[in-house]
Amino acid sequence: MKRVLWVFMFSLPILMTAQDGSPRISIAFQDKTPTEIVEQLREETDYQFFYVPQWLGTRVLSGNFENVELSELLDFLFKETNIQYHLGPDKKIYLIRNQIIYDELPSGFFGRKSVQEDITTEVSPSEDSNPIFLNLDKVDGPSEIETVRIGKASPQARNRKYTLTGFAKSNSTGEPIPNLAVIVKGGEEGVVTNIRGYYQIELPYGKNTLITKSLGFADSETNVIMFNNGQYDFALNESLEQLEEVVVEGSARTNVEDATTGSNQILSEETKNIPLVLGERDVLKVATTLPGITTAGEGAAGFNVRGGNTDQNLILLDGAVIYNPSHFFGIFQALNPFAVKDATIYKGNIPARFGGRLSSVFDISTKDGNTSDFSAEASIGPVTSNVVLETPIVKDKASLLIGGRGTYSDWILRSLDDEALNNSEASFYDLIAKYTHKLDENNNLSATAYYSKDNFSITSDSLFGFGNRMASLQWDRKFSEKTKGQLILTNSQYDFDIEFDGNSNQDFELGYTINETEAKLNFVHVLNDRHTVDFGVSSKLYLVDPGNRDPLNNESVIESLEIPREKGLESAVFISDNYKLSDKFLIDAGVRVSLFSALGPSTQRIYEENQPRNEGTLIEEREFGSGDFITTYVGPEFRLSARYLLAPDLSVKASFNNTFQYIHTLSNTTTVSPIDTWKLSDTNIEPARAFQYSLGVYKNLQEDMYELSLEGYYKTSDNVLDFKVGADLLLNEEIEQEILQGEGKAYGVELLMRKNRGKLNGWLGYTYSRSFLRFDSDFREERINDGDFFPSNFDRPHDVSLVANYKLTRRFSLSTNFVYQTGRPITFPVGSFNFNNSEFVLFSNRNEFRIPDYYRLDIGLNIEGNHKIKKFAHSFWTISVYNVLGRNNPYSVFFLTENGEVKALQSSIFAIPIPSITYNFKF
Repeated sequence: MKRVLWVFMFSLPILMTAQDGSPRISIAFQDKTPTEIVEQLREETDYQFFYVPQWLGTRVLSGNFENVELSELLDFLFKETNIQYHLGPDKKIYLIRNQIIYDELPSGFFGRKSVQEDITTEVSPSEDSNPIFLNLDKVDGPSEIETVRIGKASPQARNRKYTLTGFAKSNSTGEPIPNLAVIVKGGEEGVVTNIRGYYQIELPYGKNTLITKSLGFADSETNVIMFNNGQYDFALNESLEQLEEVVVEGSARTNVEDATTGSNQILSEETKNIPLVLGERDVLKVATTLPGITTAGEGAAGFNVRGGNTDQNLILLDGAVIYNPSHFFGIFQALNPFAVKDATIYKGNIPARFGGRLSSVFDISTKDGNTSDFSAEASIGPVTSNVVLETPIVKDKASLLIGGRGTYSDWILRSLDDEALNNSEASFYDLIAKYTHKLDENNNLSATAYYSKDNFSITSDSLFGFGNRMASLQWDRKFSEKTKGQLILTNSQYDFDIEFDGNSNQDFELGYTINETEAKLNFVHVLNDRHTVDFGVSSKLYLVDPGNRDPLNNESVIESLEIPREKGLESAVFISDNYKLSDKFLIDAGVRVSLFSALGPSTQRIYEENQPRNEGTLIEEREFGSGDFITTYVGPEFRLSARYLLAPDLSVKASFNNTFQYIHTLSNTTTVSPIDTWKLSDTNIEPARAFQYSLGVYKNLQEDMYELSLEGYYKTSDNVLDFKVGADLLLNEEIEQEILQGEGKAYGVELLMRKNRGKLNGWLGYTYSRSFLRFDSDFREERINDGDFFPSNFDRPHDVSLVANYKLTRRFSLSTNFVYQTGRPITFPVGSFNFNNSEFVLFSNRNEFRIPDYYRLDIGLNIEGNHKIKKFAHSFWTISVYNVLGRNNPYSVFFLTENGEVKALQSSIFAIPIPSITYNFKF
């Protein structure tokens, strides 16, 4: 007959006596579970066991023990489990989870609250005369609240804090849940899951109640009893409330509590209610509405982050580099919005695990496929359509995600009644696939493949094309409760080609390719309650084909030309420590040592020292064989950031970091273009380097409904590239003769005000920033603006962005997006002169003038389908108007001479309002 007893820590010790020594025993077993082994012991000996079979697990063990102490056998059986054992009187063995059974009361036991005060015990006799089965799974409180026990107790367990780590995922799709708030009920402790769904929190010994909160998922409450360090994973149910907000809350106080400066995270779901050109969801376009991130204008690919050039940003997709993440001159992103989960942007203190770029890291993650059921998401817009399919491969373990995206602009151009456009071409598409497999509790495998292609022809005689190709393989392994590892293998390629087929005999085809292969090994080790250490190594091999040109047909008189391949090896080792000095003071300090070697085969031109590089100063051409080390650069990169809590919702942060960059773009335009080429450092081109200092204040208001941040920065750089006037960059074997390397400086203040909840939500960002360059030399041909600092091409002192969404009802919302920017610098003609009966234009100093300021207002109406759970698909309509004010924002200004008169002309991308309507559905 069952009966319920209250059990305290002194209950069992009263019934048991200490043993003078552990008895000896002999036993052999093969491929048996712990329960089967315990039953074998009971049958072959006269020992009695008291336990619950479900506690012992289903591990399969084998062993042969001859005349060993019983404790040695029991240690083997319950190693790396939470089972404790006690040898009681009369050959009775008690097995219990987590707790220690004492022969005598611990010192200072009375007067301290015991975990057992919160635990009830159900005692029942077994059917086959085994004396007792214990059930310790009841805790005071509502019975529907789950109770879990973490770790195996030790004698020193009391009055200590222990580390709980874990993973949060969707119960329906198996996808990780980023930005999930994990909060201790009744206390101020709380953390947030990272972009991959992992969290780590310190909890005191004993009972704790954890609450989880995230928009889009139902709240949960779990009783967690801490005996030692351990792991607990959350599997949460989705909530229909996910359709109510444009800005996903879930950061709790990450912006205040984290030590990193200058970082932002954008969830793909945030972008659906933000009106962008032609109704496209675009996580990268949304990034430009945040302080410190700009572009040169509409139709400009790439980003300028805190005064840096477009090539100074490392853009990663599942750990692999994407060189050009845009379609059609930056108007569209080259990433399927339904396949992208989120993007984390580091523009202040860059973590030590990243390197190779001076200004920022865009760490973009794709979604994991649905491991439970088949699902799909798609959209149909005026120019493009997207679709993503997800299907389980192994139920609850493996899944496959496949996505495709394309445009039908070619069909639209051919349908227009304009002969000038009938022969035009503007098409693109991108494909993505991701396979994920949970091998076991400690091992996860994922593989991502991506491909994009653009073709466009503005004139009838030229066809341009460019594309990205990427593959990534990632293995995540949990070695223990304290140590996790990650192995990433990637390959990335970017190429472009040009076909010219005119009316002359100058027809040609031109191509360029850059390819890189990288291996990265990262580890995270929780040293103790105060130290979490990240460390690892990485190495990548560059293969650059700077270009080739061949005749397009037999009639062409163009001679074949091929620039020799470049090779380089960039490697690094890093370590960082997230050190909690106190509850208020947190430091994240790290160092990354990077090394770059230019490799043969190659021909390196050697010039006279302290002389300009040209044909007249060339000394020799030095040959290097295959695999030879031409030159090697090495340098330490320090990463240091600190946070001090002035109050639970107010902090001040400071950081310093320096970075190296060994690869550079060759472009004499202000923005990334499809024919930009990349050049590796060698004997004539040194690596660029930068130093950045940041200081900021961060404040949350009204229970984290509002976020405020004010951050300032100052950055200096050396060996940044620019080009001589009239430089010839494409297919130039002596490219170093056209290049200048100088110094830069940038500084600014960034203000972000964000509202996370309520009918009205969104953010307002303002940046005041300046960016300058200086190229000075003893030789006039290597000086720009007489060696003085001058504004860079992307110097925009004032930048304002407002993103807002107002929820009219559960199904209808209005959204707006307003942008204002100071016009970027430009070089104007200021006069003319005659020479040999010809008129020539005299230009101003470089970037002495500015084009008109840029501003734009977009509006959108978002219509959700009904919120019935049982229906085939959930729909979502977006009706938007881009540039509703019809502002004719100039993208560039250029000059022509007609009839002896210099005329200024401007080009614009979208000079009129652009309406669009997009239909999205998901099932």
